[in-house]
Amino acid sequence: MSPVNLPRRQLLVGAVSAIAMPPLASLARADTSLILTPGQTEGPFYPVTLPADRDADLVRVQGQAAQAVGQVTHISGRVLDRRGGVVRDALVEIWQCDANGIYNHPQDRGQDRRDAAFQGYGRAQVDQEGRYAFRTIRPVAYPGRTPHIHYKIHAPNAGTLTTQMYVAGEPQNARDGILRSIRDARARESVIVRLGAAAELEPGALKGTFDIVLDL
Repeated sequence: MSPVNLPRRQLLVGAVSAIAMPPLASLARADTSLILTPGQTEGPFYPVTLPADRDADLVRVQGQAAQAVGQVTHISGRVLDRRGGVVRDALVEIWQCDANGIYNHPQDRGQDRRDAAFQGYGRAQVDQEGRYAFRTIRPVAYPGRTPHIHYKIHAPNAGTLTTQMYVAGEPQNARDGILRSIRDARARESVIVRLGAAAELEPGALKGTFDIVLDL
């Protein structure tokens, strides 16, 4: 069976195992804390109504034969505390614009051009090791913003963290006001993710790792 035709859950599980992640113990040193993931604006386009299909695969909408336009990208990572410990029971939400730069939101212009095959929003519950995984498309730029994916993390004893994930090497990063508003250089770098080839997951796909560190 071709990887493209694998069930969505199997693809997402494969993404977690295929993206090399160091042991938890190696993520934190005894004498210091990890860099906390900086909070960022939610922006104006968090869904007004959550879609009926809100799973972790944004590339295919249940009941539709078409796949979303864009380069398939697998993003996975862990939700951790400042010492590198697992944060269990965390819920991770993401949302982003489609390949045309349009959000699934009534206030975003160009709804007639929106890719209806792109889910636009997804959520994932972390596993017992704090891992999550999404199958989405590579984020694209639109006027005024560099490519990014919005994140919202809900965790027991930590409340809610809203942030954004960016793509390494994008020239617009240097001019994006929201990204540049993170004054601490290390914190800013912590939300910029390098994407690489993921042919082992599916042809032509990309993959990246975005670990989220909460103030715990």
